[in-house]
Amino acid sequence: MNFLAHLFLSGSPAAPAYPDVLLGNFMADSVPGKQLERYPPAVQAGIRLHRAIDTYTDQHFVVRRATQRLRAAGHGKYAGVISDMFLDHFLARNFPDFTAEPLADFTRRVYALLIARQADMPPRVQYFLPHMVQHNWLLGYAEVGGIGRALGGLSRRATPGSGMETAVAELQANYAAYEADFREFFPQLQRYVAEVLE
Repeated sequence: MNFLAHLFLSGSPAAPAYPDVLLGNFMADSVPGKQLERYPPAVQAGIRLHRAIDTYTDQHFVVRRATQRLRAAGHGKYAGVISDMFLDHFLARNFPDFTAEPLADFTRRVYALLIARQADMPPRVQYFLPHMVQHNWLLGYAEVGGIGRALGGLSRRATPGSGMETAVAELQANYAAYEADFREFFPQLQRYVAEVLE
């Protein structure tokens, strides 16, 4: 669910395969199992990158610490999804710390690349991409209200009683702790991704 981090970690825009890797990384959650073999090699590489990022993130002790805090706050099995959204919030808030490209410029550039490849996406992704662009989800993640709206949208598609729509209150109550988690974890994730992309 953390689209911003995945898109940001798709490699150098100057790389020839970048548009394909970006596409694969963006739509990977909607490409089950070996269906990735239906796509060109560079798109497959993006799907595999997405899966590697998810595995690394889910197993990292800092992320586990954050998800334990969320479980203690009553967010149960959705703690991982919520934690991912919090990471996107802090990446958006601190975007200038990681790149010279302003977040607004990044979002415009990435949206243009994704819209140009919309026909190559699974139907579910084709459906939500226009909503994502129209409501500028990626830029909206920089505000607590934007994360609240995103979590509210996720809660409507989750099991009743998921509690995701109330998770923004937990973010506000323990903002400094979640930001510290992000600042400890994200540079390590960047180093890991750089190794994967070599």
